[in-house]
Amino acid sequence: MGLFTQLTTFPLAPVRGVVWVVERVLEEAENEYYDPAPVHRELAELERRLLAGDIDEETFDQREDELLDRLEEIRVRQQG
Repeated sequence: MGLFTQLTTFPLAPVRGVVWVVERVLEEAENEYYDPAPVHRELAELERRLLAGDIDEETFDQREDELLDRLEEIRVRQQG
């Protein structure tokens, strides 16, 4: 970026700063959303609740399907 361009776009510097921050926040949110570790922990907790009798088989199956779909979504995203 040349000096002239920097001088003419200087009034936009705060906007560029805000855009940069928003991009970093979005990037971090996506990293957390696509992290498989919490999904694995939730699957383990779900199984523990089923074995303890806290939930019934139907609730377990429904939630397990949702979590497995989520893991598939994460896998597809990580592969490209």
